[in-house]
Amino acid sequence: MTYNCTIEQEGNMFIVQFPDMPNIQTFGNTHEEALAMAQEALEGCLESDISRGLPIPPPAYKGGYPVLVALSLRLRELRGEQSQTDIARKLGLSYQSYQRLENPCKANPTVKTLERIARVYGRELNISM
Repeated sequence: MTYNCTIEQEGNMFIVQFPDMPNIQTFGNTHEEALAMAQEALEGCLESDISRGLPIPPPAYKGGYPVLVALSLRLRELRGEQSQTDIARKLGLSYQSYQRLENPCKANPTVKTLERIARVYGRELNISM
């Protein structure tokens, strides 16, 4: 899943904003640093919003610069109305292990886990290196 941000130079700083997530704003001293800070700010905000049970708006803004969001949000979207317990059982994982996969700052799946997730959702895993 990808959210796009805008980056505008103001003086010596590059200001980042996400039109889909108006509560996120960050900056960097260079364009590259601003993009890195955008990734960190987006993941931090999503983790906070998810932990507080707030709704996550789907990405709609297509301009600017894309910032890829961790697998966690895509998993939440794919899971739909199914419980985390049901999906964990299908994956052969503990509830707590699956819960970590849906947390943007804690998700760190192995390729084997990604392959199992793809099978459960009837998807094909495409890994480009």
